[in-house]
Amino acid sequence: MGNRYLNIALPKGRLGEKVYAMLESAGFGCPGVMDNSRKLIFENEDVGVRYFWVKPSDVAIYVERGAADLGVCGKDILLEYEPDVYELLDLGIGKCKMAVAAPKGFVDGRERILKVATKFVNIAADHYRKAGRQVDIIKLNGSIELAPILGLSDTIVDIVETGTTLKENDLEVIETIVQISARLICNRSSYKFNSDVIIKLCNALAAIKEK
Repeated sequence: MGNRYLNIALPKGRLGEKVYAMLESAGFGCPGVMDNSRKLIFENEDVGVRYFWVKPSDVAIYVERGAADLGVCGKDILLEYEPDVYELLDLGIGKCKMAVAAPKGFVDGRERILKVATKFVNIAADHYRKAGRQVDIIKLNGSIELAPILGLSDTIVDIVETGTTLKENDLEVIETIVQISARLICNRSSYKFNSDVIIKLCNALAAIKEK
């Protein structure tokens, strides 16, 4: 192995906990990772891994820039930011969808520019460009469901897991853009120099996923 440790960025939260459980089952466990502490970096010299917790939206940045060899992030992040990384494996967890939602009964008359609120500007722009629809995209960072209720937008583009929040705000999915799940990603240089251990880890995860 080129480096002493394989650096792996885990997304904070439930998804990261599920990912770590898979890695542990694959033989890449590390003491203390799941302890409820403020510690951010955990090492296991015996298996040659170093884990660290980061904000989910930052995982791809750590991997792309080489601070992490591997990481796990949602397909939404890869589509929105297009980081220069290898996508090695669909882990089959963290499943949800990127969708267009609108107030119940909404009809797009297409006679005017459609106002779309979203955190995912590039995904939304690409979707409507392919549909040949002229849109005004409004970037928001939170509470996207509020935008159509207050008349800021006609529709929203957002991640939908259960749809409960939409229903509670009298919104409904009118179109699914893409299915989303967690992906194992790899730094390009790391793959070149540490391919043996990375492939071993990837294959072990793939085997667990198939069970």
